[in-house]
Amino acid sequence: MQARPASLWALYCAFNRLALQGFGGVLAVAQRELVERLGWLSQEEFVEALAVAQVLPGPNVVNLSLMIGDRYFGLRGAFTALAGMLLLPAIIVLAIATLYSHVAGHPLVSNALRGMGAVSAGLILATGIKLVPSLQKNAMGRLQAWALAGLTLLAMVVFRLPLPWVLAVLGPLGMWAAWRGLKP
Repeated sequence: MQARPASLWALYCAFNRLALQGFGGVLAVAQRELVERLGWLSQEEFVEALAVAQVLPGPNVVNLSLMIGDRYFGLRGAFTALAGMLLLPAIIVLAIATLYSHVAGHPLVSNALRGMGAVSAGLILATGIKLVPSLQKNAMGRLQAWALAGLTLLAMVVFRLPLPWVLAVLGPLGMWAAWRGLKP
């Protein structure tokens, strides 16, 4: 039997902890917390929920928090999980913005921010690597998924195409491949 949050407070605390652990890049932490540590979702459920969250407007993990909160406690759960994701981080961001306005010109601050960018990129890459086994059950097929990922990387890194153009071309291609894989 799959685990579930014991109460709205447990849901709030889990998403608050998630948001504070991954400040600025929560996706890597979300997979570890929700699948591995808490067991509220299986790996496949996480990938499916993330796919829906990415299509919806807004930040992926915020959409994910709304879906998981709703799954276990309905509308109250959705708002509770959302509050866990946003309340304390918003307060922290406002405090840091106030502090930053006083120290923005210091070289140590700009170097620290550059280093945090590299860490965020590493976390996103690590999450992608962790999710590779779920390609086994992907409707598109593993080979086509890798080919699409390669085309995306080529378009973005080598040709430096703007993201909207890459999405406009490769998005429908990916949807077509998945649709073809789902056909009986």
